Amino acid sequence: MTRVGIVGGAGYAGGELIRLLLLHPQVKIVFVQSKSNAGNYLYDVHADLFGDTDMQFTKEISSEIDVLFLCLGHGNSKVFLQENKIKKGIKIIDLSQDYRLKASAENFVYGLPELNKTIIKNAEYIANPGCFATAIELALLPLASKNKLPDNIFINAITGSTGAGQKLSETSHFSWRANNISVYKAFQHQHLDEIGESLKQLQPEFKGNIKLIPERGGFTRGIFASLIVESELSADELYQLYALYYQNHPFTHISLKGLDLKQVINTNKCLISIEKYQNDLLITSAIDNLLKGASGQAVQNMNLMFNLEETTGLKLKASAF
Repeated sequence: MTRVGIVGGAGYAGGELIRLLLLHPQVKIVFVQSKSNAGNYLYDVHADLFGDTDMQFTKEISSEIDVLFLCLGHGNSKVFLQENKIKKGIKIIDLSQDYRLKASAENFVYGLPELNKTIIKNAEYIANPGCFATAIELALLPLASKNKLPDNIFINAITGSTGAGQKLSETSHFSWRANNISVYKAFQHQHLDEIGESLKQLQPEFKGNIKLIPERGGFTRGIFASLIVESELSADELYQLYALYYQNHPFTHISLKGLDLKQVINTNKCLISIEKYQNDLLITSAIDNLLKGASGQAVQNMNLMFNLEETTGLKLKASAF
């Protein structure tokens, strides 16, 4: 049984992680830390956990664990690890962006299983990828693996309100977000750097001219990314390339049909559709930002690190409605 500790368990990613781990057959949650909620029951914050657990948030952390999940805001994981000495032998999976880039990675491995599965299995520390980065990288990795990425990549990606975190802001307030759509951080989203690094891992000569237009959608969860690249490959060649690349990756699936975001909500799947229009290739990629884009992928990484079946605790089904 793998003993787990969670730091920063009061946010959306923390709540989703708790739900997954409570149902995981090989996991025991030892503690869930939250300074602002210490003493409160988990279900006081995550109401859907009522009836599932009587655990309370703690202020302190325990060293009697095998793996520590950090569900802290960006910048806070690094501070936490500087202020708290973690016992040697405890594995760490960080869901923030603090260690994703090579320049700041220290001993952390970039935790995209479809790119680094072998390395993840032997890693001590994992930097869990960003949600936009996951959807976009999975859409492009097969092309990069054969040096087929063109110089220019155009992307439109829309995300649900949970991607902004639990703290209320002007652009996440229901009355503003519902029935609305808006562009933000055009051409300069923070995930662009990790996307570029991952693609260059497979195609070192890639120039990294990625033009990303992120959008806020009027729904709660999910990311739907549409990418346009030039490709001389035929539709059949592209399908074979993508199918071959992902044949040993149980959560990523390729379709020649159009996708719906609802196909991936509440699952750890990434669905990718490829459609050829003359010399243009349209790639659509859909994930649940809280699962494959955050907590589900973190559990997937934990499974790999502890030599468990990769899909353990993650065989989740999307709702038809």
